[in-house]
Amino acid sequence: MALEIYAYQCKKCGQLHYPFRMVCKKCGNLEPFEFNTVALPKNGKLLTFTTVHNLPPDFNVAKLSLGIVELENGMRITGQLKVPSPKIGMAVSGKVEIVREAEYSKNFGMVFYPA
Repeated sequence: MALEIYAYQCKKCGQLHYPFRMVCKKCGNLEPFEFNTVALPKNGKLLTFTTVHNLPPDFNVAKLSLGIVELENGMRITGQLKVPSPKIGMAVSGKVEIVREAEYSKNFGMVFYPA
């Protein structure tokens, strides 16, 4: 079973939102049940990236690379990068994986790899 990350599509105007918004940014729709879930594509291009050093101890890593990726449908998402030498504009492919784990909880997010 593949894990997915979802965008939310307004039923009135078709605008996609990620993450979820209470109000459609295009038409102003306020009805919370007026949005459909749509799986985000996994492939895109790297727009920018950074590396965070000196993370809190519960991350269990010394540094963490993060990137903003424009997905195939034009949506933008922030995710972890598992790319040895990232370059702006490079093609990347994402997988939903555990990005942070505590004693009794697991947090999932998008992790991008070279395409």
